[in-house]
Amino acid sequence: MTDKILHANPSKNRTPRHRAREFALQGLYQWLLNNEDASTVVNNIRAAHGFDKADGDHFTVLLYGAIKDSVALRESFAPLVDRGVGELSPIEHAVLLIGAFELKNNLEIPYRVVINEAVELTKSFGGIDGHKYVNGVLDKLAVRVRPDEVAADKKR
Repeated sequence: MTDKILHANPSKNRTPRHRAREFALQGLYQWLLNNEDASTVVNNIRAAHGFDKADGDHFTVLLYGAIKDSVALRESFAPLVDRGVGELSPIEHAVLLIGAFELKNNLEIPYRVVINEAVELTKSFGGIDGHKYVNGVLDKLAVRVRPDEVAADKKR
C-alpha cells in the first residue's frame, strides 16, 4: 500500500477510532478483492505505516466482526440498495459492511455518528457521489436496526 492510500486526508484531525475505521476499510477492501484469510489481512494492516495512531482494539473488532458477519450484514442492507450487492464498488461495499456492523453491534455509538463516519470514509476513499449513496442506505438501515433511537432523534 502506498503512503497516499494510507493517508487520504492528511490535513484532517482524525481520532484513533476514525483511523481504526480507515484501516478496517482498507482491510475489508483487501479481503473483498483478494479473498484472503482475515488473519492475513489483519497482520498486513497492523504492519502499515501509521497504524500505531489507530484504536487497535476497535480495528480488530470491526474487521473480524464485519468479515465474520458479512453474510448477515449484506442481507440487512441488500434490500436497501438499488443494485445487487456484488455490483457495489468495493469501497461502498466495505463501508456499508462497517456501517452495518457498527449499527448492529456498537449501540454505544449514536447512529448519526456511525453514518457520519461512513460518509467521511466514502468521501475520502470512494467515488464522487458514493458518500450520498452510503448515507441513504445507512439512514434506512438505522431505521430498521435502531428504530427507537431514530424515532427519539426525529422528535427533537
